[in-house]
Amino acid sequence: MRKKITIVGAGMVGLTCAKWAVVQELGDVVLIDIDAEMTQGKALDLLEATPVFGSDCKVVGGSDYTLTKNSDVVVMAAGLPRKPGMSRDELLSKNTSIVKTCTEQVVKYSPNCILIVVSNPLDAMAYVAYKVSGFPKNRIIGMAGVLDSSRFKTFIAQIAFMFSIAGINITDLLSGILPDKFKDQFKLIIQSLFRLNIKRINFLDSFCNME
Repeated sequence: MRKKITIVGAGMVGLTCAKWAVVQELGDVVLIDIDAEMTQGKALDLLEATPVFGSDCKVVGGSDYTLTKNSDVVVMAAGLPRKPGMSRDELLSKNTSIVKTCTEQVVKYSPNCILIVVSNPLDAMAYVAYKVSGFPKNRIIGMAGVLDSSRFKTFIAQIAFMFSIAGINITDLLSGILPDKFKDQFKLIIQSLFRLNIKRINFLDSFCNME
């Protein structure tokens, strides 16, 4: 029997997750969201794309959690995005209520599933799902480690490429060793990276202040 994957929340994140589950033929997919008609439409779009993907998957959507019965894996992507001016505390309050309600429904129909939490703020939402579900800790997974590692590798690859152009050894950089003749070039590279909006690489800050 094929695995059954439920994705709660059919926004951009949930729909992207569903798409990759279908493309990689991980199992039959159920999309759940409060807007049943919209969710049914998105599921139908994915189903009709399976011949293009070469995937043999069933895809259904709706707002009724009975569709999710006996899911093997549930991805919790429900919740509001953080809007301009919204504090993390406000987001926490709103999404706690959403994730709590959705988790209760997940547990009701799929008490043996593995629950992967994507909703933000992630650590707090994973904890909410853990407490509400009563699942053992090895069946509640937060996806932040995968996402952050992927971002970090991407940024490092971009930096390494720019350094290779300048003739800088990335190993020396990460060891904190940089020849004096490259310091000015390094500053220009860092400034370029910042203009590309790669500002989250905090470990580089100290290098920007080199004399």
